[in-house]
Amino acid sequence: MLRRSLLLAAPGLVLARGAFAQAAAIGTAARPLRAGVTSGVHAQVLEQVRDVLAKDGFVVRITEFADFIQPNVALQGGELDANTYQHQPFLDAQKQQRGYDFVPVGKTVLTAMAVFSRKVRQLADLPSGARVAIPNDPTNGGRALVLLAEAGLFKLRQGADFRATVADITENPKRIRIVELEAATIARALEDVDAAAITGNYAVPAGLQPGRDSLVTESAEGARTNPYTCLVVVRRADAQAPWATKLAAGYADPAVKAYVEKTFGGAVVSGA
Repeated sequence: MLRRSLLLAAPGLVLARGAFAQAAAIGTAARPLRAGVTSGVHAQVLEQVRDVLAKDGFVVRITEFADFIQPNVALQGGELDANTYQHQPFLDAQKQQRGYDFVPVGKTVLTAMAVFSRKVRQLADLPSGARVAIPNDPTNGGRALVLLAEAGLFKLRQGADFRATVADITENPKRIRIVELEAATIARALEDVDAAAITGNYAVPAGLQPGRDSLVTESAEGARTNPYTCLVVVRRADAQAPWATKLAAGYADPAVKAYVEKTFGGAVVSGA
């Protein structure tokens, strides 16, 4: 009789264990915080945040992505709890285009955009008809056009900002040809164009340093207020969750800031 009672109780024990696993707090060994990030610089910084938070027993599991789109798809689908790779203009564009209800809960790093070339030493030396590559996503493409216009390569319509497109070029005396490419591929295509605008998160892994190798570089001053500083992003329902606050605070840890300053030589700066 006793044995039969134990057997009957076993399903209940199994269910109880399952319920416990489901109820485990996010950030524990039973339920790590699932953070998504693009490969390269952002992943390297997040690894430092993970290690700092681990000292307090807070567990982060990192998933790396090869493009800018999939980390938001995964966050929307519940495969991630947060992602930490996008700036506010890109987030706003994604929300408008795809209907995401995401919010930022903290800041990570600013990866400065710079223009590089294997063929000329100054932007003014670009020949007539030169091919210049820029990112093909709506916000970083406009960001690149503004940087090139501010450097005097061509002129954009008055008031043009990160939403600018090639159609906003009003004066182009050198007949510069803009080549729009996937951001992650531009560094590899540098030999095939005359110049290219590349963000720091892709420039650094390719061995390019804005301060040393670029023709022109975005200012990295004021990273805390710069619209291109990247963010810790979560679903709106999780905005007040303790684990979201904990993850965001990790980026402000002195050890993480020191790592960024030492490792990237100014190509990436802390925005937290």
